[in-house]
Amino acid sequence: MYIALDAMGGDNAPRSNVEGAVLFAREYGIGVYLVGDKDILEKELKRTGAKNLPIEIIHAEEIIEMDEPPSTAVRRKRKSSMYLAGRLVREGRAQAFVSAGNTGAAMAISKFVVGAAEGIERPGIAVAFPTKKGKPTVLIDVGANVDCRPMHLVYFAVMGHTYVKEILKSSESPKVGILSIGEEEGKGNDLVKDTYPLLKMTGLNFVGNAEGRDIFTGDFDVIVCDGFVGNIVLKTSESLGSIIVEMIKQEVEKSIISKIGAALMLPALKRFKKKADYAEYGGAPLLGTKGTCIITHGSADAKAIKNALKVASQFEETHFNDKLKENLESLLPKELRE
Repeated sequence: MYIALDAMGGDNAPRSNVEGAVLFAREYGIGVYLVGDKDILEKELKRTGAKNLPIEIIHAEEIIEMDEPPSTAVRRKRKSSMYLAGRLVREGRAQAFVSAGNTGAAMAISKFVVGAAEGIERPGIAVAFPTKKGKPTVLIDVGANVDCRPMHLVYFAVMGHTYVKEILKSSESPKVGILSIGEEEGKGNDLVKDTYPLLKMTGLNFVGNAEGRDIFTGDFDVIVCDGFVGNIVLKTSESLGSIIVEMIKQEVEKSIISKIGAALMLPALKRFKKKADYAEYGGAPLLGTKGTCIITHGSADAKAIKNALKVASQFEETHFNDKLKENLESLLPKELRE
């Protein structure tokens, strides 16, 4: 197995990307294609002291910048590290694609270069949120599809079900909900109200509407929504988490007693940080593509890159797309698949 890593993508590229690839290859023995400027990557590899690891460099002349529109990645920069990484998957040389670069461009390349999996019209990005019950809640879609039709959300539900059961392994019968403004049936906008009866027709463990507060309670395993709403939820949650950490730091610095209390709480705070740290989850998978596509945070460090590569390998080892295809056939009635 080989995973194609966009070695030039991200705020800390290429150093953190190379370091993460070395950590991953050394621990798991799985191959990594480092895609990017050959001269730069060779220097970075030499700096790590890595030897006899299944890491190969694929030269790329161009880089997709963080502020470039997605169309540039697909149409104009076909010699970029991100485009060539996606092409390695399309050609079958690599089984998965990982990038910490421009999210919009990564989604475009995943959808149009790697391509959608059989039977899938719209791939969706899934994010696992930590909850008070200790098991994650998967929200899908969080940005790949701004405008959705009811059937897109139905397919997202099957993707999320498969992700929870096969990759996260947090539930054998994932509870599925649809994000709305009230828990009662009939609440929500037209998209929610039109999707609700379709989800009831499936073989999924659909338990009804979920409200925003339910994302962090752990009462749902999968919550579906369109990418516009999902992305707002994601960005709001990320911002709130950062603000809470900063506010705690400010309060701790105000007195000696607070500092002593913080020192006593340090083990608990570290455990909390690990639960909430995106680096622990590796990245967000774009579910429903022919090959595995993992989009990780732009500020990803070596640890996050390593874990993103680990997640990508798990998708391939569990034959995720085969399981997804089986679930589409078994969980959706024929009239919803036509």
